[in-house]
Amino acid sequence: MKPLGKVNMAASPALYYAIGLITTDGSLSKDGRHIVFTSKDKDLARSFQDVLGIRCMIGRFANGTSPEKRYYRVQFGDVQFYRFLLGIGLTPNKSKTVRALNIPNKYFFDFLRGHFDGDGSFYSYWDPRWRSSYMFYTVFCSASRKHIDWLQKRIRLLLGIHGHMTSGKKKICYQLKYAKGDSLILLRKLYYKKNLSCLQRKRFKIQKALTKIGKSI
Repeated sequence: MKPLGKVNMAASPALYYAIGLITTDGSLSKDGRHIVFTSKDKDLARSFQDVLGIRCMIGRFANGTSPEKRYYRVQFGDVQFYRFLLGIGLTPNKSKTVRALNIPNKYFFDFLRGHFDGDGSFYSYWDPRWRSSYMFYTVFCSASRKHIDWLQKRIRLLLGIHGHMTSGKKKICYQLKYAKGDSLILLRKLYYKKNLSCLQRKRFKIQKALTKIGKSI
């Protein structure tokens, strides 16, 4: 089944949300034409289709290293969109090589919300070291240190918050974390209004956690 129509590349929150998803869970084929998006979450694969206005089959396949894990894949061809993605800094096989991207300030947090839905996480807990201390973190991940450095600098420039970076001993993945106060500032920019392209399940999880301390996004 072929996509109906081409991607509308007029700048919009939906377009840059999709670019955030491609940056984390997508790839550019070497043929100069096809864009592929892969996710463990079928809802996210459908959302990716919706925001780009494409209609093609959502494939399903098993990870070769972990056959029990099944993933969903959206693949479509659009030469013009492919070249646009190259122009903002994405490349084939970009997982470890992606660096700074050309994302307008106006749409940066839409892009970042897609990045977060694709490969970010949020977690919260009661800290036993202090009475009534509820902690929560917003986390962004990438296999590229230079890309995480760019995210941190861009967020600091736009919001004045710093976050901190961590990595495992093998430095396979880098994490940019924002705790409590800074996290709340950031989340309110990611979810700046009700009707936004996002993974609703993740947004609900965050809101549920924040209600424990009387906060909201």
